[in-house]
Amino acid sequence: MTKHRICPVCGSDKFVYDSERGEVICASCGFVIQENMIDMGPEWRAFDASQREKRSRTGAPESILLHDKGLSTDIGYDRNVKGLMREKIYRLRKWQSRLRVSDAAERNLAFALSELDRLGARLNLPKHVEEESARLYREAVRKGLIRGRSIESVIAACVYAACRLLKIPRTLDEIADMAKVDKKEIGRSFRFIARNLNLTPKKLFVKPTDYVNKFADELGLSERTRRRAIDLLEQAYNMGLTSGKSPAGLVAAALYIAGLLEGEKRTQREVAEAARVTEVTVRNRYKEMVEKLGLKLPI
Repeated sequence: MTKHRICPVCGSDKFVYDSERGEVICASCGFVIQENMIDMGPEWRAFDASQREKRSRTGAPESILLHDKGLSTDIGYDRNVKGLMREKIYRLRKWQSRLRVSDAAERNLAFALSELDRLGARLNLPKHVEEESARLYREAVRKGLIRGRSIESVIAACVYAACRLLKIPRTLDEIADMAKVDKKEIGRSFRFIARNLNLTPKKLFVKPTDYVNKFADELGLSERTRRRAIDLLEQAYNMGLTSGKSPAGLVAAALYIAGLLEGEKRTQREVAEAARVTEVTVRNRYKEMVEKLGLKLPI
């Protein structure tokens, strides 16, 4: 908002923006830091959605989630138009829809982004995760990484990569179930894209603690049990027990142990189903954590 980092009078770094006067004012002493600023907003006011729609003179903002980024136009349809004019408008609308997707590359991109929209809705992903997924897919297309792979598997791989980059707790099993693509195929596409888009393990690293609330919600565990599970996972991380292990399996074991310690016991099968791992994995991680952390569990 202003290039000044501190007030030249009192040295404060807290400013207030007055939109009516176009001024930036120091919150401590009232000194005007900047004035005569240009208001980038509309010159009109709207008090409800219908007024906003009538007075607005622009369309929706550019979106990376649309194959044409939302910059194309649509021919409207008026039911009151009759006769030959109605047929003419119908033909124009049809050709307009065809021209919006002019070649095979655009057709594939439109299909990929519609699949991304479906997958995002099924996984209940935030919009910024979908946008990051679309950015990764467009970058993969630009570098020619899509050739020889199915669009569904690459989109699923981009969604998984975006979730890991933005620390959103979604497992590969969940994404594979919703994408209706084989988990191994998604894994291969993910590794290939990560390698060629310079997505390093440091960028893709996900803490096991990020999954605690997600699995605990499915198991109906209290906040006290969740905090105990997070504490156990942090201890395991500090002792190097999490290296090379699946985060889902570690979280499942931590929640199982925390449930025993806090009197909210859940069976290994229930925990395994919530984390989408096998009961064997839960038992193995459980035994390791109990032994290495020196835990004494109630019988």
